[in-house]
This record gives sequence, C-alpha cells and structure tokens, in this order.
Amino acid sequence: MHRFALALLLVACGGGPKPADNPPGGTAGSGAGGGAGTSATEDPEPALGEQELAMLRSLSPSSLPAPPEDATNKYAEDDAAARFGQALFFDPRFSGQLLDGDNDASEHALGMKGDVGKVACAGCHVPEDGFSDTRTLHRQVSLGAGWGLRRAPSLLDSAQSRLLMWDGRRDSYFAQAFGVLENEVEMNSSRLFAAHQVFTNHRQEYEAIFGPLPPLDDATRFPQLSALQTGCRSLDRNNKCVGVRRGAPGDGAEFDALPPADQDAITRVFVNVGKALGAYERRLTCGAAPFDAWMQGNEEALSRAAKRGAGLFVGRAGCVKCHSGPYFSDEKFHNVGLQPALVAVVFIDANDQGASAGLTQLLEDPLNSHGGFSDGMDDRLARQPEEMPLGAFRTPRLRCVSSRPSFMHTAQLRSLQEVTAFFNRGGDKFGFLGASELQPLGLSEREQADLVAFLESLSGRGPDVALLAPP
Repeated sequence: MHRFALALLLVACGGGPKPADNPPGGTAGSGAGGGAGTSATEDPEPALGEQELAMLRSLSPSSLPAPPEDATNKYAEDDAAARFGQALFFDPRFSGQLLDGDNDASEHALGMKGDVGKVACAGCHVPEDGFSDTRTLHRQVSLGAGWGLRRAPSLLDSAQSRLLMWDGRRDSYFAQAFGVLENEVEMNSSRLFAAHQVFTNHRQEYEAIFGPLPPLDDATRFPQLSALQTGCRSLDRNNKCVGVRRGAPGDGAEFDALPPADQDAITRVFVNVGKALGAYERRLTCGAAPFDAWMQGNEEALSRAAKRGAGLFVGRAGCVKCHSGPYFSDEKFHNVGLQPALVAVVFIDANDQGASAGLTQLLEDPLNSHGGFSDGMDDRLARQPEEMPLGAFRTPRLRCVSSRPSFMHTAQLRSLQEVTAFFNRGGDKFGFLGASELQPLGLSEREQADLVAFLESLSGRGPDVALLAPP
C-alpha cells in the first residue's frame, strides 16, 4: 500500500499548470476573456491607475537583478565550479538503497526497491520542466528512496533566497546538500560514502578547484563503504528510518569512530560538493517574461485579461503584499491557513510547524552560515525574527509559476485556478496550525480568471539549454 506524509502549506497567489490549449505568457487573444468574438462586456478594457502602474513597474525593472553575492561560497561565480556542480547534479552514484515499495521500476520511480545509485538531484528537479518534479506519480510530493513530506520546489531563481527550503532550515547551498544526501527518503546515503564517491569518480575535477582530497583510498584510515553498507535499512509505517545509517554523524558507526580532524576532512569534501552545486544552481533562472515586455511598452504582449489580472494583483487582491519585488516574493514566511488534505497516497501529517521549527533548527546547525565551513558571513541570520509564526512557510517566487505541476508546500492544489479560488475564499477555516493571515477577497469568477491569465504571463524562456543536461 502506498504511504505518504504531507505538510501544511504556503503561497499567496501561487500557480498551477496551464490548460493545454492556452499558450504560455497570457499573450494577446489568449487566456480567460481574451478570445476572438468576446464582447466588451465579457472582456472589458483594463483600467489601471497610476498607483497600480507604479507598483507593477516595481515588479519589472529594465533588467532582472542577478542573484545577490553569496558570502558563504567563494566559488559561487567560478565557472569551473559551476560546471562541476552541473555534473554532480545529474550524478546518482552518491545515493543509497531505494526503500519504499512504490519504487517499482516504472516511469514514475527511479528504480526498484533495493536498488542503489539511482537518486540524483535531477530526479526530483526535472530540468526540462522548470526544475520541478514532473516525474513522480501524481506530480505532487516526490518519491526518492522513499516518499517525501513536501513538494520539491522549483530551483529557478532560488539563488535569490538567503534562507532555503519551505521552512528556512538551511541558509546555504552547501548545508542544503547534506539534508538531501543524509535524508532517508531522499538520497538515503552518508557523507563518508559520498566522499568516497567523489574520490573515485570526480577526483580530477574536484582537486582542480578545491585542492587535494584526503587519502580516501587508505583503508586503515578511512573505512571503505559500498552503497549497500550506508544509509537507512528500511522505513516504518510513519516513514521513519529503521536500522543503522553507517557513515553519517551520530549513527555510532564508521564516521563517529574517526578522529575529529578526519571527520572535518570528510565533511569538507561534501561541503565543497554543495558549493559547486550552488555555483551551478545560481545560473538557473526563469528569465524575462511577456509581463516584462508589456511593462516596457509592448501592448500586444498581454491579453486584456492578463492586464486586468495585473491590476488585481497589485490592487484589490493584494497579492503584492507578499509577492513583491522582481521575483514576486518578499522572501518571508507566512501562514495562509491551509487544511492539509490527501495527496496522492494515504497518510496526512497535519503537524508541520513550518518556519517555527525550521528557524530553530537552522540556528542550531553546525553547518549554518556562521559555522566553520562557511566562507563568510552576512546578515541573513540576523535579519530573521526571534520567533516565526507557527505554521508559516516561505512565500514562493512566481516567475515561471505556470510550469509547476502542483502548488502549496503540501502540493495539494493542482492548478492556478484552484490556488486563486483558495485565496479568494480566504483560505480554510480550521484544521491547520497557527493563525492564518488571509481574509476573503470577494473576486468574481472573471476576476479570478484574470489573475490566472496574469500569472501565466510570468513565464520566461528559462535557463540556457546547455544547463539542462550533464556538461
């Protein structure tokens, strides 16, 4: 029987897949209310005031800003590091055993239960689909070694964020990489095994950038592990690890037996893997969209419906309160009152505390940006409030939002139409942690459709095609 665990939510005007007959971008004559032969009553001219236009201009500068400097990663702009990170992104050899029986070798799985070396970053962040998970059955939460708890977010423009993950529990790409590697339902592996894989398969590229690796071929100093000897052995009914996770901190096995200097050396290897991945992911961007062309004077770039939706977005609907700036996110955490519902399988976890727990975890993490493996510090931790609201999640960026297969961190909403309907009714009345920030919007069906048309106009060309496959 399928197992699942899902979470709470997020967004504030999220998005969903476009209808198949609606071309991207909400261009003239497309989208709701934009078809030929539509009367002026059904498809009125947009009426945008100067205040609304000024707010829209703040969302569309003449050129989109590059990712902010990453003080934690001195290799962030290094082309060689980015190429190495690109190779690592597509390499499944770091991963341990597939644990869940839903790994059945079908097109929706990465292999068969018991297989090793099957999970790469690209398995749940599909490059040709906006680096979102369109592979897993139901296109909601992801199946790696096991079923995940939350939707795998798109990686496009993720380098605009100082805090990562839905709950902000990581504040650097190198720390985020450990979460994937050592999580039993993602790669189900360990840092000691991963360091061996770098030594065996990527030594030349690694050492050209980061310098000499530890002598990992010295079995008297570093225990030799196979993929069948690392990670979790099985999952219990609550999707939790049962059995030893050899080669990872705290498992009482090989890694813990190493002297502290060798533990640091092993950790440093995968820290550098994370920094290379970060250099690659900084290059993944949605790009300018039809909305930007309209803001720069091309009146034909958007339909009347999309223009009306733009006015609603910054006006009566109030989406811009959270979805602000050129990437349509305030980079903060909000509770929008979503009652968790069944997603794809059968188990619902309604106790996800979101950033309230995530920020606490971040501050205690020895791999955070203030730790010894970071290349520098900035104010990313100092800017956060001492306490996050219970049940609050990251405001997602909305550029290229219409390419995503599901929405909210629970993935329970499946279309832009469902998302706008959710926010129009003011969210759910009960069944979620904390206090919701939403109020009903009172939008008509046409106005909701106009918002959808606007959200569809935010899709750009995406990353360079050379970034969509191993280098």
